[in-house]
Amino acid sequence: MSRAGKFAAVGIAALVALQWLWHGVLWPGEIGSRWLVALLFSLPLLPSVVLLVRGRPSAQFWGGVAALFYFCHGIAEAWTIAQARPLALAEVAVSIWIIVAGSWDGMKARFSKRK
Repeated sequence: MSRAGKFAAVGIAALVALQWLWHGVLWPGEIGSRWLVALLFSLPLLPSVVLLVRGRPSAQFWGGVAALFYFCHGIAEAWTIAQARPLALAEVAVSIWIIVAGSWDGMKARFSKRK
């Protein structure tokens, strides 16, 4: 795995941990079980986590696709709920981290000068 792939893997793990921390511990919802909500918010990352465990390079791509959802969620939460703004901005930052790290190798190959 390349350095960018390792950064993407760390970002995916950090985003899963952030979802469990946010929805399971720090900001439990009023409806339903807090652990069920944390599990549901972690589900979009499940394919990329499984691919990471299997050592597949496509985990970066699927992590980036899922991170687009979390980016939108973080922006919406930061805009609407002032108390959740630090967690939402952390979600936005980690999502950008995953998107950039997951795309880095492809962008590097695309724009590198060929000899």
